[in-house]
Amino acid sequence: MSHRVLCRHTSVCAVLTAVSLAACTAATLATDAPKTVTGQSLSPYELHEECVHLEAGDRVDYAFESSEPVAFHIRYRDGNAVLMPVTRENARGDAGIYGPAVAQHYCLAWEAGPAGALIDYRIRVRRAGA
Repeated sequence: MSHRVLCRHTSVCAVLTAVSLAACTAATLATDAPKTVTGQSLSPYELHEECVHLEAGDRVDYAFESSEPVAFHIRYRDGNAVLMPVTRENARGDAGIYGPAVAQHYCLAWEAGPAGALIDYRIRVRRAGA
């Protein structure tokens, strides 16, 4: 399994993890219905996340479109490392289904570039056996 490692230094990881988890607490996904957002405004270099705990066998269906290129990632923390099983750089849109191999708290994240962006997205969590 190949994952992109975001950081290796404890101090950098601690700051990134704290910021990531703080952002995730405000936007935790429900699992009973799709979440659709239209016109989410991102200021230049702003990060927006939607987070959920997934078990092995669960899956998350996602799709997004952006007015300007954004970095999109699905990521989770493993010890001091932040792993990104899905990464899209300079993307104006993407869609897919992600099924985790391990139970973790996962975040779908969009980060704007210098121009900022407006994003529309749809996310649906499907539990194993449902």
